[in-house]
Amino acid sequence: MYRDRQDAGKRLSQHLSQFKLERPLVLAIPRGGVVVGAEVAREIGGDLDIVMAKKIGARFNPEFAIGAVDLDGHVTLPPRGTQHMLLTGYINEQAAKLKDEIAEQMKFLRDNKPGKQITGRDVVLVDDGLATGLTALAAVKYIRRYESGLLILAVPVSPKETLGFLEEYVDHVVCPLTPPMFYAVGQWYVEFDQVADDVVKKSLCSSEPS
Repeated sequence: MYRDRQDAGKRLSQHLSQFKLERPLVLAIPRGGVVVGAEVAREIGGDLDIVMAKKIGARFNPEFAIGAVDLDGHVTLPPRGTQHMLLTGYINEQAAKLKDEIAEQMKFLRDNKPGKQITGRDVVLVDDGLATGLTALAAVKYIRRYESGLLILAVPVSPKETLGFLEEYVDHVVCPLTPPMFYAVGQWYVEFDQVADDVVKKSLCSSEPS
């Protein structure tokens, strides 16, 4: 288990030392992933920024993800799922709404500052853990469209099956803990409190060069 997200970030960084990264950029998924990502960026000497995707919940069961949307409005469907024709309108409607929410939230968290350049840089995508991995896949596809260099997915904990379908979309996967019995990300942390927006903003601000 990890003591907290800072501990997870430090331990994750040890597994990233094997890679020779060019102008590394750590892209963290808010909110918890930013705390982990801040430690990773500090340890590997990289820049820190955020990347975001939101799940599209089913019409009558919002917690059940039928897709995910990124900042550009691109929709990612479950790898082994099928998109029923009757859901197309609903998915597109939700995607447009969530795209605007993502833009506003990222603008707020970045304190109106522009995002870091992705093109041509080695990128480490970080979260505090994965469950289904659908929003992480949407984030990966977003990063790929901006022609990054090496793309590494680095998370402290995840089910093996989730990593199994994600590894074909990235160059490397780093995940020290892949428990056979997985119920939730938080069960693998001693402390797993909710992360406030001001903590995210502070982490991003402290990563800026002085």
